[in-house]
Amino acid sequence: MPLWLSFFHPAIVAYFIIGFDVYFFYKSITTTYLALKSYFAILEHSKINFVKRLATFSKASEVNHFIIIPNYKEPLYKLESSINSITKNDYPYKEVYLVLAFEDREAEAREKEKVLRQKFSSYFKEIISSYHILKDNEVPGKASNQTFAARIVDKYVTEKNISPEKTVITISDADSHFSHNYLSYLTYEFLKDEERNYHFYWAPVLLYNNFTQLPIFVRIQATLSSILRLAFLSRTEHLIHTSTYSTNLWLLKKINFWDVDIIPEDWHIYYQAFFTFGDKVKTLPLYTIINGDAVYSGGLIKTFVNRYEQEKRWAWGASDIGYTLKKFFVTPSIPPLVKLRKIVFLTETHLLWPVSFFILTVSASVPPLINPLFKRTVLGFLLPQLSGLILTLSSLLLIFYIFLDVKLRSQLKIQTRLTSVPFLIVQWYLLPIVSFFFSSLPALEAHTRLLLGKKIKYKVTEKV
Repeated sequence: MPLWLSFFHPAIVAYFIIGFDVYFFYKSITTTYLALKSYFAILEHSKINFVKRLATFSKASEVNHFIIIPNYKEPLYKLESSINSITKNDYPYKEVYLVLAFEDREAEAREKEKVLRQKFSSYFKEIISSYHILKDNEVPGKASNQTFAARIVDKYVTEKNISPEKTVITISDADSHFSHNYLSYLTYEFLKDEERNYHFYWAPVLLYNNFTQLPIFVRIQATLSSILRLAFLSRTEHLIHTSTYSTNLWLLKKINFWDVDIIPEDWHIYYQAFFTFGDKVKTLPLYTIINGDAVYSGGLIKTFVNRYEQEKRWAWGASDIGYTLKKFFVTPSIPPLVKLRKIVFLTETHLLWPVSFFILTVSASVPPLINPLFKRTVLGFLLPQLSGLILTLSSLLLIFYIFLDVKLRSQLKIQTRLTSVPFLIVQWYLLPIVSFFFSSLPALEAHTRLLLGKKIKYKVTEKV
């Protein structure tokens, strides 16, 4: 728009750019505030003895936990490490089931299952294995795999006469490391929640597991993603879970589990539930940390390629905009304004993803360049300077990001050497490059493919 409109109405373009810069500054302030709020809330909740609080519920032992780990060609040691974090939970009851959700097309899957069963069977009430056979109407990925596994869980629950309302399903990435109190905390929140049938529960998945191995560009992106997820946790009105999350079997059955023909399953399952039950559906925050892996494939170039592909897959979530617009017109029982707020939030999140970089970095120089006469006006002269000032003020907030980065790694027992502190500060100067290659560009490709009807394939992100 700045390119073509600057010929005719450069002032309109200038006001738009200034308005967007102010909007970005506001978002930067709120993100920083929410991230700090979440961090201090996590510190407070880490002092709570949830095992003791669980004892106040007479029926706490009746809750059954099924932890589903969908995986495909994941290294065995990654799966072992994640499952090991579950075994170290302080959860006092025995109703915990591990569900190993393999893909039937993986040749090594059955051998992995055998090793994992031998090593961990004593820690769980039962280990259930599933081998998803891909059907013609399904897209490869977490959604179709999880649905296959969850249906097996549903059959098991029915046979054992277990209540779906008291069955908690946790979807875990293969590299997710749970905090020691996750299950106790989750169960406590679940039991005290009177509307638990309609709710999801989410703790932020921070990408610090393999922090010291990461190339600098991926490390910055992983740090930024972790802090943004921390901020999302306190955005309770618009909180939607990602990656690793929990809900109950009753809700999943009511919405017929995950749609099997989509790629971005986490937000999509939220909208499936929302357009079934309306604004009773919420994601509730868990103020604890799940630690996960950032992309690392061993070699530098391979890591960059995999990181690009991961971001492109995430950005494919823009496909949910079409889904929600369609649902808007076929769900008369839900108030229009309630639906509209959800759709506007989804649209804002996804459509600004690829374009923000260009508006913030180069657009202020476009109107004077395209229309030299505009450069001679007061607005044309001040536009680049005013835009630069707003972005400089926004950049000063990185001080708080550096603080949170160091504190979070300290919480996760990842030491920061004193000699590396200057480097950890200077690296943020590379943020514009990282934002372009690992955020805006892959999102732009994903959205362009959507626009042209060119599908993408689900590619498992390699993490060695």
